[in-house]
Amino acid sequence: MATFRARDRSSAVLTSPRSEVWAALTDADLIAEITPYVTSIDVDGDRWTWRMGTIPVLHLSVAPHFTEVMAFEPEERITFSHDPARTHETTAVEGTYELADHPDGGTEVSIDLEISTRLPLPGLARPAVELVMAGVVKHMGSVFSRNLLRHLGETPA
Repeated sequence: MATFRARDRSSAVLTSPRSEVWAALTDADLIAEITPYVTSIDVDGDRWTWRMGTIPVLHLSVAPHFTEVMAFEPEERITFSHDPARTHETTAVEGTYELADHPDGGTEVSIDLEISTRLPLPGLARPAVELVMAGVVKHMGSVFSRNLLRHLGETPA
């Protein structure tokens, strides 16, 4: 087993007010609905357990599930980190969403997250696996962004 990682950092300015963006980003059912590969998110207090459909990685197919400890600073920041009690989970995500008023109006949203997963592959496979992971993460981010904009009534770019 080796650990593989992919990171995504991005930001955008939305025309929607911060309160509407916040409401969307803290709605687990909506997030599951608009994020590719995510089949459900179960909420238990500050723990969100994400369940994903099958994702092909080289000659393997994985269906990750992972539990995140969520911390919310209303309308400013969402921090998520893998639940340390869930040592049996092979996938984890660490990151933040940050929201701020944009000087020209609207809401600036930034995300910084890193996904790690342990797979039954040798470390020598790292370049190929992480390339695939980066592509999946990029696709997920693009579709999520487009769907979030639609949900907020904005026109996707």
